[in-house]
Amino acid sequence: MKTLFAAAAAVALTAAAVAADKEGRAVKTPLDFKMTGIDGKDVDLAKYKGKVVLFVNVASQCGYTPQYKGLEELYEKYEKAGLVVIGVPSNDFGKQEPGSDEDIQKFCKTNYKVTFPMLSKVAVKGENKVPLYKFLTEKETDPKFGGDEVKWNFEKFLIGRNGEIAGRFKSSVAPEAEELTKAITAELEKK
Repeated sequence: MKTLFAAAAAVALTAAAVAADKEGRAVKTPLDFKMTGIDGKDVDLAKYKGKVVLFVNVASQCGYTPQYKGLEELYEKYEKAGLVVIGVPSNDFGKQEPGSDEDIQKFCKTNYKVTFPMLSKVAVKGENKVPLYKFLTEKETDPKFGGDEVKWNFEKFLIGRNGEIAGRFKSSVAPEAEELTKAITAELEKK
């Protein structure tokens, strides 16, 4: 009985630890986190509440890097309807994002004319994973789509207008793929 109680307490503590921002405040949705933008300024993700948000961990030297073009097209097509694409650079996979935030920003603007918001480079897997990605990938905070680490660059997490995680898409799912665009439009239609 003690073991069962200890296990339940450990799960509760893990969920509490996962669901806290960098300042230790409890969070209920991915949009309750504060991050740093690629420009070095603080970004309170709460400013996107009520919108549909697509978080994508990105890299400049990956076979999937051309997805930047499709992501920008998605953003341009659906921004007025309420979609925000947020690029989250990470060097976790094959060291394919080695540059500084300034290098990444220049690369994205020069090669793909990226206008959607970009965050500062962070870890999206492993022991140094930022709290946002802990929230997105842990079973306790994302029972539908969590339980697995991010597998590679350009994995996508769709957040609905209600702040809940509405979908998770593998790197191989291109921005223009029907399964992704249908999920995005379904979330945009919800008010």
